[in-house]
Amino acid sequence: MDVNRKRLSDLLAIEEARFVDLHPTSRQRSIDAAEHLLGGVPMPWMSRWPGAFPIFFAEASGARFSDVDGLEYIDLCLGDTGAMAGHGLPQVADALHRQALRGITTMLPNGDAAWVGSELARRFGLPVWQMAMTATDANRFVLRFARHLTGRPKTLVMDWCYHGAVDETLAVLADDGRVIARPGSIGPQIEPSHTTRVVQFNDIDALESALAAGDVACVLMEPALTNIGIVLPEPGYLEAVRAVTRRHDVLLVIDETHTICAGPGGAAVAWGIDADFVVIGKTIGGGMPAAAYGMTNEIAARLVGPLATTAVDTSGIGGTLTGNALAIAAVRATLSTCLREQDFAVAVPLATAWTAGVAAAIAEAELPWHVQQLGCRAEYWFCPPPRNGAAAAAAIDTELETFMHLWALNRGILLTPFHNMALFSPHHSLSDVDRHTEVFRAAVSALVGEGLVG
Repeated sequence: MDVNRKRLSDLLAIEEARFVDLHPTSRQRSIDAAEHLLGGVPMPWMSRWPGAFPIFFAEASGARFSDVDGLEYIDLCLGDTGAMAGHGLPQVADALHRQALRGITTMLPNGDAAWVGSELARRFGLPVWQMAMTATDANRFVLRFARHLTGRPKTLVMDWCYHGAVDETLAVLADDGRVIARPGSIGPQIEPSHTTRVVQFNDIDALESALAAGDVACVLMEPALTNIGIVLPEPGYLEAVRAVTRRHDVLLVIDETHTICAGPGGAAVAWGIDADFVVIGKTIGGGMPAAAYGMTNEIAARLVGPLATTAVDTSGIGGTLTGNALAIAAVRATLSTCLREQDFAVAVPLATAWTAGVAAAIAEAELPWHVQQLGCRAEYWFCPPPRNGAAAAAAIDTELETFMHLWALNRGILLTPFHNMALFSPHHSLSDVDRHTEVFRAAVSALVGEGLVG
């Protein structure tokens, strides 16, 4: 069976009208904001939600938030991982308040910094760490290090990967195999093929061939693709990636910014990946801008000299507010109380229950859809599970995705934008899962009503 497109279009129009009726205050706020904010939002992607305008939130706590129209939502987005530990954490708020009164930016380390470095090493298994403001910055810095250490100019990434706003990673493969700018990438500073090689995830032969050229400094990858939907590694693939990168003297950088959902030390620890660098951002600050990158002792020893010069401030590694005392306090408060084994012991079973509920509704409707889980993150597809980013991108159904998101939003459930993903925290409950299953099943039933499928 498949969805009747005429019925889908009719249902979507109904939900779009319902959205407008439910959110008059957000609509007015959006009109007012557009006078001085480009697109009416402080960041462009904040407008990429279902509905005619963004919802303006009033407050968020735990796994819920309310909007300016007084409506409450189960939050299965959690700031696209940024609030994975939960919204409005009192311990983080208290730490921020205490540190703000003691000073925020002095360009000097304090006692919290050493604790954070030690905790990151314990969790992620790499001994030496540095801070950044965002995972984008952390990835940028690591790519600079990799080029410096190897003397090679290029970065290799997976097709349809996502590593933030890093120029070298906003590249995909064209149908003819050429490396081109990713659709939507605005004003690339240089032709992406000059800086980047791209291969398909789960294709070890393509990786071997690309690295044989001898111009790649590092492979930057997620251990499972997440931002094009969850694409899991096939058995033996990650071990083969490590073997191939070693054979070609290429550094392996694992970006755990989303795959931290696999456990307290991310997928690299959970799956035993022996990385040269690990990048982690978003959630470690409990919602505050904070990120970090770790490295082996051998790499750290090679970097001490280049970073101990009078020109370190113009090395391309830095940012005046990077590693400020406020961000470090937030990281310490978060990592000392959240994202622990006991937290994942609550969140992962909720994702499993969500997956089961979605799978049952799909089976009942006899739709060719699929649901995938990675730790406390899960996602449904409108197709069988893709094995790489190109297949995932080809399966995107914008109209259907918009309808499913809008149907859920109009019934008090926020999914992650850009794909159909739910992320769970210890603040969620089984009743939240059951509510989503109920709403999802109703959406599917509406789509495949009797006589309305082909």
